[in-house]
Amino acid sequence: MQILQTLGVALGLASLAGLNLYLTVFVTGLAIQQHWVDVSQTYPELAVLAHPAVLIISGVLYVLQFFADKIPWVDSLWDAVHTFIRPVGGAFLALRAMNGVLGNTDPTMEVVGALLAGGVTLTTHTMKTSTRLVVNHSPEPFSNIALSVGEDAAVFGGLVLIKHDPFLALIVFTAILLLFAYLAPKIFRGAKVQLWLIWKKISSPAADKLQKELSKTLPEELEIPFFTVNLERDPIAWAAPCVSTSARGLPGNLFGFLVTTERPGPKLAFLAKRHWRHAAVELDLTGFRVAHEPRFLSENVALYQQEKKPKYVFLFARSQRAIAKAVVASLEERLGASRPTVEEPARTEEPALS
Repeated sequence: MQILQTLGVALGLASLAGLNLYLTVFVTGLAIQQHWVDVSQTYPELAVLAHPAVLIISGVLYVLQFFADKIPWVDSLWDAVHTFIRPVGGAFLALRAMNGVLGNTDPTMEVVGALLAGGVTLTTHTMKTSTRLVVNHSPEPFSNIALSVGEDAAVFGGLVLIKHDPFLALIVFTAILLLFAYLAPKIFRGAKVQLWLIWKKISSPAADKLQKELSKTLPEELEIPFFTVNLERDPIAWAAPCVSTSARGLPGNLFGFLVTTERPGPKLAFLAKRHWRHAAVELDLTGFRVAHEPRFLSENVALYQQEKKPKYVFLFARSQRAIAKAVVASLEERLGASRPTVEEPARTEEPALS
């Protein structure tokens, strides 16, 4: 049982270090210094965290992170720097917790333990960093603040759980890691899109080299999937590369093409590759309106129905501004032509009163 409790403490500290290393070290050290927890018998090597120098440095660094974590894109830059720092810190905390109980173990086991603990810290760090990249794409800063406060609260809650029931902490943190493994593909797709948009923004070619006209061809691998939503085999009017966002019936964060045919009407298709197979989604835009919405990293084509929020949003890189505008112009023309015209009833003159 003692070994399981030790694993709970080690796994918990390593996991929390991936969210906020400095807060984890500062709160743990402060609790030891103030004798809120007694580690002299169970985890004596963690007592070093109560040293005044450790408390001062971790406290100052936490204050810096407290503000950096709440500013869009500054938080992502901070996380990028700490990709190398947090796993080392998490491995250090986990080894300190285990060595106090297991004593002097084989150096090989220490290396294995450090690698595993660092991997756990890197996992939670990756979860945090990827989520921040996705959230940073929203135009308002409140999501960043809410996430930052939630992460700090999770660190406090996790440390309290470790103190009161290390075995339960082992179960909880293991479940969280398994949940992340399940959600990882979706989170990584979102992060991949954000990194792609960032790269396109900073590596945009000169204005005279940007593509300005819509293409009429699809990649060969998407031609057959297109036939499933184009049964009449109508010629392609245009095909525009873009990224989807999640909506009902439409998977999100997929690199693909918006396609429409030369047949008049409010029909649109999105084609992409998903999970080693192809996805083809036909969209009926009857009653929709279209808008071009520039963002910091992307040029968005938003399709609205009756709601104030768009039902479908497709992302174009900033270097594709002309393409996004051309898509909007084409769709406006199609949607305008598809709206029924209402004829006004003929006016009849009322007889003059005599």
